[in-house]
Amino acid sequence: MTTLLSDPTRILFFTGKGGVGKTSSACATAIALADHGKRVLLVSTDPASNLDEVLGVALQSSPTPVPTAPGLSALNIDPAAAARAYRERVVGPYRGVLPASALASMEEQLSGACTVEIAAFDEFTKLLGDPVITAAFDHVIFDTAPTGHTLRLLELPAAWSNFIDTNVGGTSCLGPLSGLTAQRTLYAASHAALRDGDRTTLVLVARPEPASLAEAERTRLELATLGVVNVRLILNGVFHARDTADPVAVAMEARGRAAIAAMPGGLRAVARVDVPLLPFGLIGIDALRRLGTSGGEAPVVPDATPVDIAREGLESLIDELAMRGKGVVMTMGKGGVGKTTVATHIASALADRGFPVTLTTTDPAAHVDQAVRSLSISTANLRVTRIDAALETRRYSEEVIATAGAGLDAAGLALLEEDLRSPCTEEIAVFRAFAATVAQGEDGFVIIDTAPTGHTLLLLDATESYHREVLKRPSGSPEAVQRLLPRLRDRAFTQVILVTLPEATPMHEAMQLEQDLARAGIQPYAWVVNQSLTPLTLSDPLLRARRINEAVYLDELQRHAARVVLEPWAVDFIERAAAPSTLVAAAP
Repeated sequence: MTTLLSDPTRILFFTGKGGVGKTSSACATAIALADHGKRVLLVSTDPASNLDEVLGVALQSSPTPVPTAPGLSALNIDPAAAARAYRERVVGPYRGVLPASALASMEEQLSGACTVEIAAFDEFTKLLGDPVITAAFDHVIFDTAPTGHTLRLLELPAAWSNFIDTNVGGTSCLGPLSGLTAQRTLYAASHAALRDGDRTTLVLVARPEPASLAEAERTRLELATLGVVNVRLILNGVFHARDTADPVAVAMEARGRAAIAAMPGGLRAVARVDVPLLPFGLIGIDALRRLGTSGGEAPVVPDATPVDIAREGLESLIDELAMRGKGVVMTMGKGGVGKTTVATHIASALADRGFPVTLTTTDPAAHVDQAVRSLSISTANLRVTRIDAALETRRYSEEVIATAGAGLDAAGLALLEEDLRSPCTEEIAVFRAFAATVAQGEDGFVIIDTAPTGHTLLLLDATESYHREVLKRPSGSPEAVQRLLPRLRDRAFTQVILVTLPEATPMHEAMQLEQDLARAGIQPYAWVVNQSLTPLTLSDPLLRARRINEAVYLDELQRHAARVVLEPWAVDFIERAAAPSTLVAAAP
């Protein structure tokens, strides 16, 4: 059995920064438990779930048995399907009772991003807070979205319980509160389950990298404020050089050792399991069974000729961007692929050429400011910002009170204030701040490091929902909100860069994201394959084996995308970003 987790509680959450191996760790644990006769339900809460590809099974929103792992079933929480079911649950009782126009109005009110969030949250709380629904299983394992999205999910049981308890007006941004109060007991039970260490374990998954460990520590602290105290740590991808004559292998091991040595004290005190870096990709049940065991030794392979891929450097993209003089650049992709690093590199290079640049992020678990501090360069021309959800919510609430509340009597004002205490208010406020940030691209460069794919998809959904609202009532929306979607669709204004690693899951997730962007009318500008071993000379057997694994995915991408940038693995990628550019600068 895998040694990832001993004495597992009935409920397990796996969370952490994107790309650290949450899904692999959750799957390996689930398979190991099932192999020992336990009945296990594996649940993905990630809107961009990749459980299907990893397990090799087409999943739905109800438990689907995994044929090659008897005892294991899995499901994806589908936000769109959950939203449809939620709308019907709220509107259904009024069919045949209210006029068609009233029903249409209710359905329209329930067509926004708030409904998607609460509907997915409802599905999550049923599995977490109602033991009857999962009575057929000995263990329920949640493979969660990257940290920011997950922390939001874990905060909602308390947030909605508090809102329902203090709301006396009977309405919310989601319609009649009667549709929510029925969930009061369930939300309270979910909140209690999260805090019960005998029932629930929160497994932080991290890589031996400074940013990953820093985010794990921030998550640990935030979980403590939520009352979640039973926490474990899986340190995934620990590398030991097999060939000390290989400078890449030596540098990679040294980087990992330094990160572990500098691990925050609070995180160091958490019970930990180290998992070695493996020579193969973790796709399929057999490969997952080898995670955390001694079955991952690297085969000895010759230093074969790497795949022939046309190489274009990131600098050539920056040259083109500089020629535009202003606009928005967005880095998108799965968590952990290096979106922040690529965004920081582009921002610093443009600022170095004298352009005014704003570097910002839509990721609630952002570390873009940390990346910039690592640059050790002058930040002249470079402004680093982030969307502060609490600040934006306060600003938005004050604006609504000052405008919509100006003509209300005391009772009406009380209802308005009550509505603004809904957790949905934060989502609206953050969206408006995002629209305002994009608008700044009219006056200079705005480089946006987006959240991992799932969160970004929800942001795109919100953009389209609000755009439909704007078309109906343009006078009530700020100019930045009215023009947000047209600006994102304008290839002369917005450049979307898809960032990936040369591996199956991040590449296929980015390809799916590309399709979702196309449906929104947004076309990518280029692909960046980050941290590739393919261009390097290697003698370490494990790294050679991993490079062979890269070939099939690089070949697939080269046949798929018109423009591919290949960035070699480098321990000093961030430092290289700080190096003065030798390229000719375009006029600011």
